[in-house]
Amino acid sequence: MNKLIIGVIVVALLGGALWWWMQPEGVPDGFVVGNGRIEATEINASAKLAGRVEEVLVDEGEFVEAGQPLVRMQTDVLRAQRDEAAATHQRAIHAVASAKAQVAVRRSDLAAAQAVLVQRESELEEAERNLERMESAFRRGAATQQELDQQRTQTRVARAAVGVAQAQVVAAEAAIGAAEAEVVAAESAAAAAAATVARIDADIADSVLRAPRAARVQYIIAQPGEVLAAGGRALNMIDLSDVYMTFFVPERAAGRIALGSEARIVLDAAPQYVIPARISFVASEAQFTPKTVETAEERQKLMFRVRAQIPPELLQRYIEHVKVGVPGVAWVRLDERVPWPEKLAVTVGQ
Repeated sequence: MNKLIIGVIVVALLGGALWWWMQPEGVPDGFVVGNGRIEATEINASAKLAGRVEEVLVDEGEFVEAGQPLVRMQTDVLRAQRDEAAATHQRAIHAVASAKAQVAVRRSDLAAAQAVLVQRESELEEAERNLERMESAFRRGAATQQELDQQRTQTRVARAAVGVAQAQVVAAEAAIGAAEAEVVAAESAAAAAAATVARIDADIADSVLRAPRAARVQYIIAQPGEVLAAGGRALNMIDLSDVYMTFFVPERAAGRIALGSEARIVLDAAPQYVIPARISFVASEAQFTPKTVETAEERQKLMFRVRAQIPPELLQRYIEHVKVGVPGVAWVRLDERVPWPEKLAVTVGQ
């Protein structure tokens, strides 16, 4: 997420000059000072899919909770697609039932083919026995050649009938396998249709843009009726639980600043208030200081970026006073043994 410049805790605009804090001779030993602006996490509520804004549910400056609806996109097309996908899913379910019924039919056909095979095998056994008796009778002269030939023909017919019945059993078994494969295909199609319905349901749910965390609406970008592209921003928020000042210090001081070091922030708009903070980041590489916060001479020096974090619990107490773009000065204590000057005694949150 991007970072947005934000001010913190402007209670009253009282008199007093901050020039003393800016002077090098005003920095006691064991301290370092840097100029900067208050920053916080910036959050964009963006459309997942291209579409038209139907309704904006919040106002600029409003505080929102995590999960709170912010913007509603039109879902007419998505709902039509869902109806179509649901119908496809229903057809797929019916196809599964039909395929399973075909499996039952094929199994019935197999049972019938097996019964016919048993019958044909019995007929063949009887024909073979009759042939043996006919051949014996023919040898004894009790049967004619014609009768013997007729019995041999009947036996061959019975044997062929067995072969046909066996082929029918094999075909019935293959038909069962094909029907079972159709069941698998139909179930896969039903699962795919169900997944399509679930995907469209997710898209419909995502058409209501919700706050990912507690934040304050900074500005509304899109109004009802406007069309957003996929990823298009509808509104912008700032996370007031993550507020800090970014400033720059010389190389000689950066090496002495440890994470967690105690810091103080004094805002230009209210120099009579001293805000407690902790160092949460020190850059590992030097960089040129931005022109907006340093003098021309100091801009020629490589400086290290440092971040002073304001305690979240303190922010919650003064959340209504957070403003945008307030510059100020951050003081960092390099030596914990050195007491804070009286003018830097904390006055906010005590």
